[in-house]
Amino acid sequence: MSPISGRSSYILSTMNNSSNDTSKTVWLKVLEPNELSEGRVTPVTCGHQTVCVTHFEGKYGALDNRCPHQGGPLGEGSIENGLLRCPWHGWDFDPLTGKAPGFDDGVRTFPVEVRNDGVYVGLAEQEVHVRTVSDVMVETMVAWGIRHVWGMVGHSNLGLADALRRQAEAGNLAYYGIRHEGAAAFAASAYGKLTGRPAACLAIAGPGATNLLTGLWDANVDRAPVLALTGQVDTQVLGPGAFQEIDLAAAFGKVAQWSQSVLHTSKHAELVNLACKSAILNRGVSHLIFPDEVQVIPIGDAKPGGPKGRLPEQTIAPPERSLSDAIDLLEASKRPVIIVGHGARFTMDGIIALGERLNAPILTTFKAKGLISDSHPLGCGVLGRSGTPIASYFMNESDSLVVFGASFSNHTGITPKRPIIQVDYDPMMLGKFHAVEVPLLGEIGVTTKLLLERLPQTTWTSDRKGEIAERWQIWRNEKKKREGEEQDGGVTSASIFAALTHQAPADAIICVDVGNNTYSFGRYFECERQAVLMSGYLGSIGFGFPAALGAWAATQEEGTRFHGRKVISVSGDGGFGQYLAELTTAVKYGMNITHVLLNNSELGKISKEQRSGRFDVWQTELHNPNFALFAQNCGAMGVRVERTEDLDEALEDALAHPGPALVEIIADPELI
Repeated sequence: MSPISGRSSYILSTMNNSSNDTSKTVWLKVLEPNELSEGRVTPVTCGHQTVCVTHFEGKYGALDNRCPHQGGPLGEGSIENGLLRCPWHGWDFDPLTGKAPGFDDGVRTFPVEVRNDGVYVGLAEQEVHVRTVSDVMVETMVAWGIRHVWGMVGHSNLGLADALRRQAEAGNLAYYGIRHEGAAAFAASAYGKLTGRPAACLAIAGPGATNLLTGLWDANVDRAPVLALTGQVDTQVLGPGAFQEIDLAAAFGKVAQWSQSVLHTSKHAELVNLACKSAILNRGVSHLIFPDEVQVIPIGDAKPGGPKGRLPEQTIAPPERSLSDAIDLLEASKRPVIIVGHGARFTMDGIIALGERLNAPILTTFKAKGLISDSHPLGCGVLGRSGTPIASYFMNESDSLVVFGASFSNHTGITPKRPIIQVDYDPMMLGKFHAVEVPLLGEIGVTTKLLLERLPQTTWTSDRKGEIAERWQIWRNEKKKREGEEQDGGVTSASIFAALTHQAPADAIICVDVGNNTYSFGRYFECERQAVLMSGYLGSIGFGFPAALGAWAATQEEGTRFHGRKVISVSGDGGFGQYLAELTTAVKYGMNITHVLLNNSELGKISKEQRSGRFDVWQTELHNPNFALFAQNCGAMGVRVERTEDLDEALEDALAHPGPALVEIIADPELI
């Protein structure tokens, strides 16, 4: 029997309602003696049943709390002129019998007993749960490996949420209730970027669904698999314009590469099969729309779906002619350089081995920061606007480029003035912005292996490891000088990220936001084995902390390479301000996340753009709280740093804290 919730207590008895009925009745104590005054009503929740308890003319009544008109809560109504009036539309009922005056219908009533210790109501024992459409669909999600759902439970997704609850209580998935649906989508996007596997986000119809869109666009443009689950109004009122009804298929538009409504006649498990398959293979957003009444349709013994027989092997080799062209170009090169994008994140062992065979400096795009250690003899850091002068130097000194899984963003600035071998699994990415010498279509790991097998074992290229080390020393000397450029405006970015480089665990997962803080992170932080997550192509401010919620979930998965790793997020005050309430989410679930907040009381990057564009600096200043005290009020650790000499100790303490921690650093907006 399900537990009884609310303030009621219960005893169990057998009541003969008829000669053939021996159903059990649960007698629930709903009121203390004299608790409800004469002429008053109150709702009492008993298990899954809410009862409207009335006290009228010295007697007690118990009615179904739902008005038969539109489900109005009768327990929030009042007794007027001897009748119980629904608070929504004013329908009247006898407060003891439930009859509607002048009509043959009314509200269901329940037996009442007044005992010495209080008032009891008799309710039928709760029936065994019958599986619903939502149950079979959530069971199918679990079979596909959906282990985490972030979202907000609301009135148009209650049936679906109840199915998620059952799987969460069975230990088959984890659910995290967030404070804004945008954070749910960002968390799911970050999880997909980190692991390559889909997670889900949940919202109601209307505004809940539209709040998901920014995070889902982040997943879409960065090719992260995500499953979006949205409630919808009843199908019978779709179209005329019901409360919170919007055309969700149209609203999601191109953000969802696959979107379907769940209908009464749908093949429900098959819809989830297609949604999950599309998210995984197309590396994007799949969207399922759940009309309210469809969620709870009984489905009995329908079997869930799963991935068996649905996913092909993706070890696709490049065409022989293209592979031969790539080998010829590399054998003719003396100073090849490898550039690695985010799409190569799961195949770095082979790429590094190829770099060692070629004596090739390895540069990364900003989204791929950390895929090769900055301490590796061939590692040259990030190329482009958020990068190091080391990376740009070696690209400019090269005689060929081998580019793996990169998008050729203008922020990265891969030069078209060198012969390029571009390797990607997506044919549309090859030569997307300009022609390349060898567009090589194939899975990156397979292609790298074939290149290693076909290239000569003997060295024919220039060994530039010594030059790489020299360039790093020049840059580190420059960074050290910048650390000493303290001004009255606050701590410099060079100092902040030097301290974080010293203190961050070598295998931490670091989620970065958007703005000057992000550019400075790319330029100054030196990676060992850290995994870095960011809002790449969308560049959405506010990404950093919600992304950490998604990354933390991955660290809870035993047996994976992310298990137990520390999660750090970095943002400016502008970005953190967009989702700062999610700090309470991290506290609620005990998430071990350290947030590094650069507070310069300004949208510093926008101020810089206004200056460079010869505009007046306008409306970029921010009015902030003391974020460290805010963190403490939320139940997290909070510490405020105003001097460079306090950085290391503050970061060390925060990283050692077993739960959510925030280090607020008063940062200089002028120095990046």
